[in-house]
Amino acid sequence: MKRLTLISITLIFFAACKTPVHDLRADTAKVNAVLDSLNATAARADFNAYFKLYSDESIFTGTDATERWDKKQFMAYAKPFFDKGKAWTFRSINRHVSFDATGNLVWFDELLNTQMKICRGSGVLVKEGEDWKIKQYILSTTIPNEQMDSVTKMKSGIEDGIIGSYPVK
Repeated sequence: MKRLTLISITLIFFAACKTPVHDLRADTAKVNAVLDSLNATAARADFNAYFKLYSDESIFTGTDATERWDKKQFMAYAKPFFDKGKAWTFRSINRHVSFDATGNLVWFDELLNTQMKICRGSGVLVKEGEDWKIKQYILSTTIPNEQMDSVTKMKSGIEDGIIGSYPVK
């Protein structure tokens, strides 16, 4: 009886542990490939390949406070740039990728070398079937702390109006 109980417990243990295990190294490589492709497809102005990397329910947040678009809105904004034959050229110079416990959700941040100098890209990718898709992408400019006061003064005329357009909380 003890032996049967032990065998039963062992079988239950192995059945419970049979949850899918993700290959961290392979998944990291796939996520990096998506993010590298994002930069490469923009640089060569491949509109369809670029937007294929985004989930249908994705959100893009740009550097301007007014830039928060769903995929269709972002496509409409970006189309004229891609139609000119060169959208933008970003090159990752430092990237961090983290997975949730399931291995189906990733968040990242990276420093980018751009025409605006250093920017930060950050966001979330989700696994859709076998593919990783960008669910959220946030592009922000970096401002050296020593320059923050002068930058704040430069943008206050525009951004005070934006701040004023939101209800006080």
